[in-house]
Amino acid sequence: MKNFYDVQQLLKRFGHFLYMGDRILDMEMMETEIKELYLSGLISKEDMHAALLVLKNEMVQEKKNRKKSRG
Repeated sequence: MKNFYDVQQLLKRFGHFLYMGDRILDMEMMETEIKELYLSGLISKEDMHAALLVLKNEMVQEKKNRKKSRG
């Protein structure tokens, strides 16, 4: 899993389509869903860690972008 799109596709395989109107909120919800999929035994530990790493990196980038656009 290399990017945000890959994480979205993983969730899509399990019928999870998330859109809350705020990209950071979307990513936080995705984190929760990824953890639940792992705890349910539906994805491997490696997939969980890879997805969470992608989401963390995306959140950091999004927060930087928001700071730049605000001032």
